[in-house]
Amino acid sequence: MRSKSIITSLQHRSIADIFINISHFIDHFIMLIFAKAAYDAGRFFGLGYDEIISYGAAGFLLFGAMAPLAAKSADRFSRSMLMVVFHFGIGAAAIGTAFAQTVWQMAIGLGVIGIFAAIYHPVGIAMLLKNPKNIGFRLGVNGVFGNLGVAAAPLFMGVMILYGDWRLGFWVAGGICVIYGVIFMMSLTDGLEQPPAQKQTKMGQGFAVGWQRALCALALVTSAGGFVFGAMTFLVPRYFDIALTNLTHSIAITGILASLVYAIASFSQIGVGWLIDRISAKSVLLVMACGQVLFIYLASHFTDLGLFFVMVAAMCFVFGQIPITDAIMSRYVPDQWRAKVLSIKFLLNLCIGATVLPLCGIMLQSGFEMFHLFIIISIIATFIVFAALILPIQPAMSAQETPK
Repeated sequence: MRSKSIITSLQHRSIADIFINISHFIDHFIMLIFAKAAYDAGRFFGLGYDEIISYGAAGFLLFGAMAPLAAKSADRFSRSMLMVVFHFGIGAAAIGTAFAQTVWQMAIGLGVIGIFAAIYHPVGIAMLLKNPKNIGFRLGVNGVFGNLGVAAAPLFMGVMILYGDWRLGFWVAGGICVIYGVIFMMSLTDGLEQPPAQKQTKMGQGFAVGWQRALCALALVTSAGGFVFGAMTFLVPRYFDIALTNLTHSIAITGILASLVYAIASFSQIGVGWLIDRISAKSVLLVMACGQVLFIYLASHFTDLGLFFVMVAAMCFVFGQIPITDAIMSRYVPDQWRAKVLSIKFLLNLCIGATVLPLCGIMLQSGFEMFHLFIIISIIATFIVFAALILPIQPAMSAQETPK
């Protein structure tokens, strides 16, 4: 009876933007600590970097694959309750990963992290989109928090490895997630957070005109963007270890520099969010896509300080794209369908992003150099340009009505 009353209580609660945003930080932070930990974990298990990264693929695959189940669970119970499960789940999984005695145990731990991390995007973003006011700007702020999590991961793990090892990093990160889970649960306030499934409509009802073409374009952006985002957030810390040798040989310093790139670039989302509230999202997406193609390609031709500045520009365009797709989706899709549509979006985005690790591992073992990977990433980014071209023309977000 007590567990039933807890569920009922959570179904009638809501959460402020700030707590949803911090949860976005936690989500990307916990998923990206392995990017910096991989080399040290590889030494621990007697494997090279090109071999160890493949063992992280399951976590990234499940990060996307479990999104539809998370959306369905949120419809059945409540979004607030799923967000509570999210925090405690990833925290416990990270702590469990620190106990791994074999590389396969580590892979299982990373997979479990991915399962719980999958909850955030279809559930947390749907909660954010519930309020349509200044949606572009608010999505931009939310994106900054997520990408600051990406930025914090290599810095955090670099320090952990400097004073301990990769296990310490997972221990501490897991503890942070659990502690914040308690804070998140205590911060829930009385509201009207009902399970959306109670008022479900048929597909197409309540959708804005042109939604089919828009969702096709967004599916292409999501697929290509998932690979680009996954590659850029995972490979940059290691690329800096290799290509910044005239600046430093310290993994802690390269971790700081990678974090600085992500931190600076993350604020591009606020500017992009502000723009899509005022001008056509199609135009903004086209500029972001072209910028990715150009600067990711240039990153393959620079080293040391030049590489650092080119990488900042490249990541500004990669991160800047993120709030555009969710903002466009919110204009075509009514609230009761958003968790499902978001789950499909992140299924595509994150599952395709998960292919980065095994594909890059295979290519590096086949004799390709790290800079070759960035040339390939820039080619894949051209598909985002094509998606922007076929996207229906929209007025500014503030000039439209949001489907209810």
